[in-house]
Amino acid sequence: MVDETGRRVEIPAEVKRVVTLAPNLTETIYALGLEERLAGDTDYCDTPAAAKLKPHVGGAQNPSLEAIAALRPDLVLATTSINRVETVEALAKAGIAVYTTDPQTVQGMLESTKRIADILGAEAQGAALVARLQGRLDALSKRLAEKPPVHVLFVVWEDPLITIGQNTFIADALRWAGAESAIVSSQKWPHINFEEVVRLQPEYIVFANDHAEFGREELGALRTQAAWKQLRAVELGHIAVISEEINRPSPGLVDAIEQLAREVHADLFRNAENREKDSHRGTETQRREKRNVKMEGGVAEGTMGAAI
Repeated sequence: MVDETGRRVEIPAEVKRVVTLAPNLTETIYALGLEERLAGDTDYCDTPAAAKLKPHVGGAQNPSLEAIAALRPDLVLATTSINRVETVEALAKAGIAVYTTDPQTVQGMLESTKRIADILGAEAQGAALVARLQGRLDALSKRLAEKPPVHVLFVVWEDPLITIGQNTFIADALRWAGAESAIVSSQKWPHINFEEVVRLQPEYIVFANDHAEFGREELGALRTQAAWKQLRAVELGHIAVISEEINRPSPGLVDAIEQLAREVHADLFRNAENREKDSHRGTETQRREKRNVKMEGGVAEGTMGAAI
């Protein structure tokens, strides 16, 4: 078999033990319901929480080859976004099969998920999972079809200020959410001058953080800084804090996309929710009216029967 980097890999016919070298790959194994085959993962694999209880082989950049070998994996899963080529080559020399994924877009993530499922002999689970995720993306795309994209600044790091380039899976995820980066760059993680951000005036500032209070804290902090106060988005409180799943090309990425869409297109979703509530209230009113008619009819019929 050829992996997503073009390397030929000899994968056993039956894969019972897997070691993953990146958090997104670990999450994918769990999303497929194949966690019993996960023999080990990295120190940073924390989604879902159960992944933290698996044996760890070190960090993604420099995992322990000895620890990996000791887990006797039939297959090791790696990814180009975080793992080193040297790690893959060393494992291959030790006779350990390594399949490397290379998702560059949201669609690429779905394709990688399907391939991993196929490799593990879980074709049905893979097809079902990918179909569900694609269905949610298609539904979101249909809902946002008439809305122009919102220009955002996705903050990878504040000081120095680092954002995303056009050719990253995060940039593609933004597009699915009805947004696009205000910064145009061919670099994946460009460092940018704040003067350029002020000139462009993005409509929203986007951070990735799982801390529930982060948005309020960050907005308060930005409003105290002279540079950030120059942005209308900060003045208006247009700070979107979404799940850190946006940083991982794994099934949880779809959750983050939906979350971002709700943040930057709040009016669209609020109006839809209000329509649903109105429709629900209307249905309940009709049901009550029907019950009242039946009750009144029953009383009338009973009275007529007694008179006869």
